[in-house]
Amino acid sequence: MTDKPELTELVESIRDETPARAAGRLAELGPDEVQFVLSRLSHEQAVRVASHLEEGAAGDAGGDAVISGDEETVSELMTEPPAVVPADNTVAEALAYLVKHVDLADIHYLVATQDGRLTGVVGMRDLLLASPSAVLSDITAPDPFAFRTDTPVREAVTDALYYHYQVYPVVDANERVVGIVQGWKLYERIASEIGAQAGAQYGVSRDEAIQTPIWPAFRMRHPWLQLNLLTAFLAAFVVGSFEDTIAQVVALAAFLPVLAGQSGNTGCQALAITLRGMTLGQLRDYPVVGLLRKEILLGGLNGALVGVPAGIAMYAYAAATGAQSPFLLGVVILLAMIGACITSGVFGVVVPLTLQRLGADPATASSIFLTTFTDVIGMGLMLFLATLLIL
Repeated sequence: MTDKPELTELVESIRDETPARAAGRLAELGPDEVQFVLSRLSHEQAVRVASHLEEGAAGDAGGDAVISGDEETVSELMTEPPAVVPADNTVAEALAYLVKHVDLADIHYLVATQDGRLTGVVGMRDLLLASPSAVLSDITAPDPFAFRTDTPVREAVTDALYYHYQVYPVVDANERVVGIVQGWKLYERIASEIGAQAGAQYGVSRDEAIQTPIWPAFRMRHPWLQLNLLTAFLAAFVVGSFEDTIAQVVALAAFLPVLAGQSGNTGCQALAITLRGMTLGQLRDYPVVGLLRKEILLGGLNGALVGVPAGIAMYAYAAATGAQSPFLLGVVILLAMIGACITSGVFGVVVPLTLQRLGADPATASSIFLTTFTDVIGMGLMLFLATLLIL
């Protein structure tokens, strides 16, 4: 098998080549090596190169080697298991099989089976140190972890973060071994998920890259901007509902963007932490209620510390411009800032979890919905308090 440094050099050398020429250079590699190279190219270039492989340049290996980032189940990532041996074989028989039939450079674990069903895995170190007459079933790790063919890739990524294995057996519904998944493929997916979140939060497709032509990029982005416009109308409607309040206390208008900016940033911080926790599987061990409690406390603390100078600034501005009730206006800003930061933190947790519950990508356009909620609640709260306390 080609060394990883050599594959990395190959990746760099084919970035500027035509898809057909790049496919020709990959045709002599094995499926895992082709997959390694394609996973390090941009999505669009990898697809173009893979299309030439699938047309025959590398036979079936090319088609199996494509990592598109769109795989839904483990079965789409798995390859043929290189070393499957009956569990009743002796260590000597297993070693003889490996020497004769398998490239040892590809082996991390020996998969032991009984009637084709997974019974355990044996590390190469344990195999080499065991007595030649020992039976594999006596040295296999009990209760081996394995993916099923229909295991969602997202779930597999989360499991990989817990187990950190180099190779994972894959079994069918009858527990029969049908393949393996290399651990690096799942970590590639983790890196891809986290890297794509920054854009996905603002409606940028995971498939878009800097090389994406203008028209496809436009079609990917524009629908989310239309959605953002519709949600912005909702915030405008809320502000418009307090038109009389703004007309009588003009100083409030100057602090609307201040409140929106602070609450929006608070919500984005909570959103980033929540998305990261979902991607890395951290919410499996950390209750959502605990996360909400944490964001409520953080929102209250941050809102108070930001609200005090904002309230003082409002008081000074209102006094300088001759607005009515400068002190009460400062109190309104303080209370509104606390309330807006608390609710934005809550929405930073609730929005992605709700999208996931509805079957949608939790990262996609989360900030669009989050911004709407924080603007509506924050500005609505400030104008409501001003109406209640001053007018």
